[in-house]
Amino acid sequence: MSVGDVAGLIAAIAFVVLVALLARPILKLGQVLDEARAAIKGVSDSTVPLIAEVTTTVGQANEQMEKVDTITTNAAQITTNASALTALFAATLGSPVVRVAAFTYGVRQAVNGRRAGRRAAARQGA
Repeated sequence: MSVGDVAGLIAAIAFVVLVALLARPILKLGQVLDEARAAIKGVSDSTVPLIAEVTTTVGQANEQMEKVDTITTNAAQITTNASALTALFAATLGSPVVRVAAFTYGVRQAVNGRRAGRRAAARQGA
């Protein structure tokens, strides 16, 4: 054996030792990657039904919001109609009612003034 053959043999043995030393971490890394793949698959399998359920829930919430929007619109229309009715009532009956109230107040004052005059006359005559 020549010196070159011995050097080649030593290099080959060193390479085998290096491969043997690196094989274990590479195998462990492979196991870690397998576990990571399994975990990701599990998360994916449980996420898909969850997303479908969330989609259904959001759809139902949107339907309810449309109903609430309809109710709110109707309530706003009722408020507008009540305001218009109040304005119509005030315009139609407000002025005549004020006139009737003023008239009855005047009649009451006149009757009270007459009674006061009769009482005063009765006191003076007695």
